[in-house]
Amino acid sequence: MRNLGRCMSAILASALRNLDSSQYQDFKSTLKCVSALVDFTLMAQYRSHTPDTLSYMESYLHAFHRTKDIFLEFRTSTATRAQANRQDWELRELIADQGAKEVCHSTVANRRRLADQERVERSDRQADLIRLENHFNFIKMYYLTPFASHVRRFGSISMYSTEIGELAHKDQIKDGYRMSN
Repeated sequence: MRNLGRCMSAILASALRNLDSSQYQDFKSTLKCVSALVDFTLMAQYRSHTPDTLSYMESYLHAFHRTKDIFLEFRTSTATRAQANRQDWELRELIADQGAKEVCHSTVANRRRLADQERVERSDRQADLIRLENHFNFIKMYYLTPFASHVRRFGSISMYSTEIGELAHKDQIKDGYRMSN
């Protein structure tokens, strides 16, 4: 994960190199968000911190929280997706009932234009519902917030790492599991 964090911004920037003008602002916001989170995690791994490094970390965290909304559309829960699909189905049925009454007097070009308008309206309503229902309100997002105050209070967090104990404990768990099966 540490190596991935070191490469993430460069990979994202090179992967999204050829953008059209409509995607530029979203890409810029995405890159700011990812860079801020990566910078925060890389600085959190320092063995010792100064007031300057802690203020940098807090500014990176604020930048992350300001720009994280770009990823909200990807935080859709199963219930929200089901609700959006149900809403889309109901809207399709309503439009089909209205369209059945009007079809006999319209031309092919007119029907095609109406179908395009229907698609746009359905996708807009679905996007609005997803935007309203999605959030970043979960505990792992909160855990980053008090990091700087904990370092000021307790010192370097690396001395409280459980990584070594977990590695030593992993072999014991695997041996016991293998013996029981």
